[in-house]
Amino acid sequence: MERNYKTQMEAARKGIITPEMEVVAKKEHMDVEELRGYIAEGRAIIPANIKHKCLNPEGIGSMLTTKINVNLGISRDATDYDKEIEKVEKTVELGAHAIMDLSSHGNTQPFRQKLVAESPVMLGTVPVYDAVIHYQRDLKELSGKDFIDVIRMHAEDGVDFVTLHCGINKKTLDQIKNEKRKMNLVSRGGSLIYAWMTMTGEENPFFEYYDEILEICREYDVTISLGDACRPGCLADASDISQIDELVRLGELTARAWEKDVQVMVEGPGHMPMDQIAANMKIQETLCKGAPFYVLGPIVTDIAPGYDHITSAIGGAIAAQNGASFLCYVTPAEHLGLPNVEDVREGIIATKIAAHAADIANKLPHARDIDDKMADARRNLDWEAQFDLAMDKKKACEKRIEYAPEDEDTCSMCGKFCSIRSMNKALEGLEIDIL
Repeated sequence: MERNYKTQMEAARKGIITPEMEVVAKKEHMDVEELRGYIAEGRAIIPANIKHKCLNPEGIGSMLTTKINVNLGISRDATDYDKEIEKVEKTVELGAHAIMDLSSHGNTQPFRQKLVAESPVMLGTVPVYDAVIHYQRDLKELSGKDFIDVIRMHAEDGVDFVTLHCGINKKTLDQIKNEKRKMNLVSRGGSLIYAWMTMTGEENPFFEYYDEILEICREYDVTISLGDACRPGCLADASDISQIDELVRLGELTARAWEKDVQVMVEGPGHMPMDQIAANMKIQETLCKGAPFYVLGPIVTDIAPGYDHITSAIGGAIAAQNGASFLCYVTPAEHLGLPNVEDVREGIIATKIAAHAADIANKLPHARDIDDKMADARRNLDWEAQFDLAMDKKKACEKRIEYAPEDEDTCSMCGKFCSIRSMNKALEGLEIDIL
């Protein structure tokens, strides 16, 4: 059946319930008409390129369960696409909701097209990375239109959302020079655009040709993820003028996208002390009028390389409890190198814990159901049920085997001193044997 709407937002505004809305509403235990209203307002989105035929759609919004994204892709120092496919398979197996292909080397299009053809999760890209690779020209030799053409190529390939650093412009050049940030710009895409503007003297093409970009995204129903080029890369730069000034501009760009029925989410920090996270979420909600917020972490301390999946999960849980709706995972390899499959697994699990904890705190429908089932399994000393309910069943089983107890109805930490075992017996009027 031919669609009589271009985007999910246009359909919602016309009162049309799309197949994707039906799927998402069922997953979220929500009335589909209520969901349609949120999408019409821009407060919820369903990134779903019309060419991504195998997509299992997901909704992103503060009133929905918190979603998580996995970054992967090759680089000049790590060119094995088979390893990246293994990461894709692990991502789907562990229940992540999105993949961003951040490949920055080689012929990226076949991998991107393979993901669209085979992956059921949402797919995102950062087209500015691909511009230099696709054209095989140095950054300063690219024209503004070259960047726009790469966006169209990614849209035609079927990606569901694109990160575009539209919020920096010539004003930002002087701001960054004069403000003397400790870490300058740590956004890879933002730094490339900054460098291109510096070398060419021209305006940011993503800002200058924004209306043309909106037409491309409307044609394929591609969601724009408004990138935060000025996100803080260390605690010292959190909530500074550059970050907030860019966020004001992203709010303006959000409104312009909505005028064209183009779905938008807004990216956020970054490194940030815990006490600033809630306020940042509220500022974003105000400036961007409730558009979904997509955060990297936030990472709450700068001194934990090798453990940044933990620092990120702490910040992510606080952010999601206060309005962030999409968490980009961080792995133990953050700041150190390209993550391997085990790093990806640990990053996904840590981020899922943060997301789930926030959903419980936000009292989303049925969010705590599985936790209550786990409590029942623990009370009954039902180890198999505990494994089945565990977020990472494989690791739970491995730990149980590694620390095998003498008696199967206990664990090797408490043995017959187990409080659950003792209480079960006491309540049943049975003798409690310790020795």
